[in-house]
Amino acid sequence: MTLEVRLRHAFADFTLDAGFEAPQGITVLFGRSGSGKTTIVNAVAGLLRPQAGRIAVYDRVLVDTERRVWLPPHRRRLGAIFQEGRLFPHLTVRQNLGYGTWFAPRGAPREDMARVVEMLGIGPLLDRRPGALSGGEKQRVAIGRALLSAPAALLADEPLAALDEARKAEILPYFERLRDEVAVPILYVSHSASEVARLATTVVALEAGRVVAQGPAADVLGDPAVTPLGPREVGAVIAARVVAHHADGLTELEAGGVRLWLPRIGQPPGTQVRLRIAAHDVILSRDAPQGLSALNILPGTVHEVRPGEGPGALVALDTPAGRILARITRRSAEALGLAPGVAAHAVVKTVSVAPQDVGGR
Repeated sequence: MTLEVRLRHAFADFTLDAGFEAPQGITVLFGRSGSGKTTIVNAVAGLLRPQAGRIAVYDRVLVDTERRVWLPPHRRRLGAIFQEGRLFPHLTVRQNLGYGTWFAPRGAPREDMARVVEMLGIGPLLDRRPGALSGGEKQRVAIGRALLSAPAALLADEPLAALDEARKAEILPYFERLRDEVAVPILYVSHSASEVARLATTVVALEAGRVVAQGPAADVLGDPAVTPLGPREVGAVIAARVVAHHADGLTELEAGGVRLWLPRIGQPPGTQVRLRIAAHDVILSRDAPQGLSALNILPGTVHEVRPGEGPGALVALDTPAGRILARITRRSAEALGLAPGVAAHAVVKTVSVAPQDVGGR
């Protein structure tokens, strides 16, 4: 099932002109504040009537301005997950979940409540009221309520923005399960590079109301031309497999035949994971470096050198593990003679990959 979005809408000082398709999984709308992310979600939800466009879930048209089709919000069969859980305070968790089932259309495919409860880990919470729940627990219940309404698609507008780092770390694995186990498209708004890298099946990068790139997360985030949050937030995504956990507190991974080392992560050996490596944490060397404390050294070939507006440059290095981005100075790039086709090595400190930058594939 695919969510198709084609929109054009002019405001006094901003024009949205965007089009993309969101397949099954999590499609992240990614960009700075004011780039049009929430405006798109509002149009899909029916809270904004666009001046021109078409929105459809699979073969069910929600909006088509040429044909004068516009379904009101309550007829769109969309589940919404907000920044705050918005649970009914006088109802228990079980009753809040049951409220979602009341809106499931007759005959529509429904999620089994027991499966949703297990997937979100909310079994022990069923008899509590929202006032006795943490922020992360409330969000998990809100996700369950949205799923049980048998939605054709889910909309999540920065659902982790109101949570502290500990609660975000708690709930991210549940969004990964949603991505992998729920058979509906999920449109997810974020301006967090770490969230995008961990969760996205598809990335739609936005700048000033326009789509500047779209595609698989590794492709979009690994493109040095795509910097919707600015060069300081750039980072590539690579896929890896957990090999072993060692007694000194390090986890050994394998990516494309290259061994990588991280501080211990929670996934067991054999698990497939994805890593975000921030460009500012990568050092480049023409020759294989010797006598360094850094454990992660990836040989590769320069794909592109893209100078920035200031003294910096982004270098894309193709390695056996995948594309790595490095943010260095233009002076360093010139001194090393970096250019497309030149052999080089990426050096990544073991401790530079933060826990929030490691997630399931």
